[in-house]
Amino acid sequence: MMENLLIIGGSYFAGRVFIEKLISREQFNIFVFNRGNLPLNFERVAEIVGDRDQPELIRKRIPALHWDAVIDFCAYTPEHIRSLIGNLAGSVGHYILISTTTVYADTADLPVKESADKVSAPQPELGPYADYGLNKWLAEQELASLSGKKGFRYTVLRPAIIYGRYNYAPRESYFFDLIEKNRTLILPDTSLPLFSFLRVDDLASLTLKCINEHKVSGEAFNVCGPELVSYQRLVEVLEIITGRRLQVEKLSPSEIDNHRIPLPFPLDHHLVYSCDKIREATGFTFTPFLEGMRETWQYYQRLSARKKNMNCRTPITP
Repeated sequence: MMENLLIIGGSYFAGRVFIEKLISREQFNIFVFNRGNLPLNFERVAEIVGDRDQPELIRKRIPALHWDAVIDFCAYTPEHIRSLIGNLAGSVGHYILISTTTVYADTADLPVKESADKVSAPQPELGPYADYGLNKWLAEQELASLSGKKGFRYTVLRPAIIYGRYNYAPRESYFFDLIEKNRTLILPDTSLPLFSFLRVDDLASLTLKCINEHKVSGEAFNVCGPELVSYQRLVEVLEIITGRRLQVEKLSPSEIDNHRIPLPFPLDHHLVYSCDKIREATGFTFTPFLEGMRETWQYYQRLSARKKNMNCRTPITP
C-alpha cells in the first residue's frame, strides 16, 4: 500500500534532493506544500501552493489524509510547528523536523553530543540570524510537546554544515568560484578550527531511512559525517578533486575580518559534532568527505558549463 508523505518546503537544496530520492521509489504518494516560488514540476509529485504563515491555506489546500510522515524542512519557529499541526486536516503518523546544530550553546566538550546544553537566548554574534538557533530549539520543544498531546511519533534531525548539489549558500561554491578564476585562497593562519560536514544526499537518504524506523521515534540526532575537516584539509581535498595546485595566502582572523573576506566557515572556533547516536540507531554509513566533494565539484563544473553555453540559470540534474 502506498504511503502518504507531506513535505513542507522541498523546492530548494536539501528538500529538492530528498524529493528526487523519493520519486525514484514507487512506495509513496508525494505531496509538497510551499509558496510555489520554485516549482518542481516532477511527475508523481502533487505541489500545493500555500504559505504556512497563513493557517487558512493549510486548512483549505492540504487534503485530509492520513499522513504516514510529514517531513518539515522549513519550520523556523515554534509557531510554525503549532500552526501546521493545529490546522492540518487528517492525521499524522510520524513528523520529521529538519532542525540544525545551531541549537547548541557554546561548549568546550567536543564533539558536541545531542545531550549538550542548548541556546537559551539570542546570539548577537550571528547578526541577522541572532534568533535562529533559539527559535529552532523552541520549535523542537513544541514538536515534542504536541507529539505527546496528539499521539504521533516525531524525530528531529540536526544537520551540521551541509554541502552538495543545489546548494544556494556560498559554502563550497565560494572556493570553487575562486579556483575557476585562478584567484588566491585566503585562509586563517592556524591549523584549527575543525568542522563537521554533511553531504546533502546523505541527509536525504537518512531522512528517507527514518520514515519507518521506530528506533528514531521521540529522539533528536546530530547528522554529519565522522570526519573532522580543517581549512588545511579542505585545501588538500580541493587540490585532489580539481587536479590543481592552489595558491593559498594565510592571514590572521583579525586581518581576514578587517579585509571583510567572506570565508564561509568560522575562523577561530570549532563546529564539531558527534554522529554516533544516529549511526547506532540506523546503521547509516556517511559518504567520505573527499568522495562527496568530488561529486559536488563535478556538478559545479557541469552547471557552470551549461550556464556558459546556454545562458541557463536553472539547476540541472546530476
